[in-house]
Amino acid sequence: MRIGVIGLGVISRFYLAALAEVDGVELAAVCDHDPETLAPHRGRVSCHTSHLDLIDRPGLDAVVVTVPNDAHVPVCRDALAAGLPVCVEKPLATTLADGRALAEQARAAGLPLYTAFHRRHNAAARALLDRLPALPPVVALRVRYLERIEDHVGRDRWYLDPERCGGGCVADNGPNAFDLVRQFLGPVQLTAADIRRDETGVDRQALLRLRSASGVPAEVELDWSYPGEVKDVSVTLADGQVRHADLLAGHSEFKGSLWHEYLGVVREFAGLVRTGGDPADGLAALALVDAAYQAELALPSGRES
Repeated sequence: MRIGVIGLGVISRFYLAALAEVDGVELAAVCDHDPETLAPHRGRVSCHTSHLDLIDRPGLDAVVVTVPNDAHVPVCRDALAAGLPVCVEKPLATTLADGRALAEQARAAGLPLYTAFHRRHNAAARALLDRLPALPPVVALRVRYLERIEDHVGRDRWYLDPERCGGGCVADNGPNAFDLVRQFLGPVQLTAADIRRDETGVDRQALLRLRSASGVPAEVELDWSYPGEVKDVSVTLADGQVRHADLLAGHSEFKGSLWHEYLGVVREFAGLVRTGGDPADGLAALALVDAAYQAELALPSGRES
């Protein structure tokens, strides 16, 4: 399976490493608007500064889209129009309406439109999830996603521009956290949002409360100003036990857990290219992002009532 990667920012290295390791796939082309970023790939794979040129290249089977969030829609739209399955970084789009339009385009074309929720493939989270059927029922869940965003973005300063990112911590870290909640509890609805913004208007902290269809409460804590990194899941069971998964356990390198998580992303995407997949996969998390910002607008203080 010959795959093109569009966008060579901070996340792309995890895709490139996974594509080199996963059986049955290979990197066939790369694209970035910065010619210097393409330099290490010249002479090895096809290199492009325009995603349209990459998409038009014959012989591609699928593309990975890891451009800034505000470019997800036009790049994915063009790839789907060219008949290519798409793996796109979260969030699927910066607005729910745009995400729905993309999903409808993919559905009409019969193509996978896969959102890369890499925490689904975290070993510690998977181990906890796999143990749950043998344990008492879950009565509460908490997901924490804490980091200093400036330590992560590198040269990708667009993360700090709400127009390009789609918001702040809720738009960027929220989808991964919400998807983790859904892995444990199934479909959920937002019940409250406490969002804190800095002096520039960027949401840097948020405490978001959700509830599953069966009534189990969940709490998502997001922080873009945390000194260090904490990513974890805690479940409270009906007998009072609390089970915990540290998503960073065994990974001392900053963002080190992403190496094995993106192996899972690439494997799952390749499987969907072969068998087909749900083009609306990224919409549930995007809808929760939208609900959180709408809840903030509904309250004068942006706080829980």
